[in-house]
Amino acid sequence: MSSSTAALHRLRVGELADAVGTSTDTIRYYERAGLIPPPERTPSGYRSYDPAAIDRLQFIQGAQRLGLRLSDIADLLAIRDTGTCPCEPAEELLRRRIADLDTELARLTALRDQMTAMADALPSADCPPPRPGTWCPPSEGR
Repeated sequence: MSSSTAALHRLRVGELADAVGTSTDTIRYYERAGLIPPPERTPSGYRSYDPAAIDRLQFIQGAQRLGLRLSDIADLLAIRDTGTCPCEPAEELLRRRIADLDTELARLTALRDQMTAMADALPSADCPPPRPGTWCPPSEGR
């Protein structure tokens, strides 16, 4: 295929989905959400995507892997679409996401500490069977 023919090759939604490893439903959702522009349609009504849609979807997927919300991704794409570098807003979003992760890690560490303390407080393996509905053996004197 010549380069001019390759440049004209458009992708149907299934081909685009296969190219980026996602589902056609996801692509349609991104279209409805405004993350990808509505594609041209073939005379028979099929979606016909420009190959540049692959890059856009890979950008969206990468941003999602970093934990960015779709609204944040839409903002970055809007900046990117103007030809302006989205680096400054991306840094702000990533720093906010890092702070969110730090908060979640602190919460999970506290939860782990509580679970460890609970596990350490359980009686040894040679304890009597637990009371029905509990983890603990009957209390002394019952």
